[in-house]
Amino acid sequence: MPLHPDIEGFLELVELGRLTGKRQPMHELSPQQAREQFDQASRLLDSAPLGNLEITRLSIATRDGQQLAARAYQRAQGAAQVRPVLLYFHGGGYVVGSLDSHDTLCRRLALAGDFVVLSADYRLAPEHKFPTAFNDAEDVALWLLAEGARHGLDAGRVALAGDSVGGSLVAALAIHAASAPGQLALRPRLQVLLYPVLDAAVERPSLERFAEGYLLEKQSLRWFYRQYERETADRLDWRFSPFYAELPAQLAPTVLWLAEFDPLLDEGLAYAERVRGAGLEIACEVKAGMTHDFARMGEVVGEVPVMLQALAQTIEHRLLA
Repeated sequence: MPLHPDIEGFLELVELGRLTGKRQPMHELSPQQAREQFDQASRLLDSAPLGNLEITRLSIATRDGQQLAARAYQRAQGAAQVRPVLLYFHGGGYVVGSLDSHDTLCRRLALAGDFVVLSADYRLAPEHKFPTAFNDAEDVALWLLAEGARHGLDAGRVALAGDSVGGSLVAALAIHAASAPGQLALRPRLQVLLYPVLDAAVERPSLERFAEGYLLEKQSLRWFYRQYERETADRLDWRFSPFYAELPAQLAPTVLWLAEFDPLLDEGLAYAERVRGAGLEIACEVKAGMTHDFARMGEVVGEVPVMLQALAQTIEHRLLA
């Protein structure tokens, strides 16, 4: 189907911003400028939904002694109890993105499901090269196992979710948990990958079809990877490109959402075929008319909040089964 009309209108505004000099492509900015522009744009995509949420700010130590910020979102409740958890990692090409940029998305999921959304930061490139983001994600998972119960988080009932490179981190973390339980004794019941980066090494046809004008652009994607990698060979590492991992038999079931007008579409479809070919459970949907980052467009696209409510119900079903 054609591009969703609401997204088409939004993209016209983005293009107008470029023509008037108010906006520039990510790859023409410094990392700090890109972060500022991304945060500004995030405030236009969605607004906080109505609902009573308890939000707890947390700090998680990494293996090298640094502190990562995190937030726990949950519907207000009476008596204290340990609740199931959706561990969420934000997107942003390893360079941009934050807890703030994905705050509304996490709020929507927490309001719609009977679980706590634990949104965790990780350190960004180019200040922190590969595999720092993956190591930070693993350290967050280890913290959840060791300390989660003290904060009302049930590490025995966990789902993982992330968008874009956050989805890449989730896919790699799920593979690691199923492949090396002695190192990461996490047993996620579900992994949710929203238009994820899965193969940074090979450029497929969708990268050219949607190279410009569809929010995420080819040159920006290449720029993101250059910021994060130490050398080009890093892109073949499964922690950077989960497509190249051996898929373990105990891999958590996957929900994979792709966007019809996304440079990452073809690598997502290829990964889905790999998972199916290994005899593993996956539910892959290509969201018609959508572009990359559509799950954060609740203010732009009226269908998005309804889609996220349905996703939250799917997650809840797995966590409470």
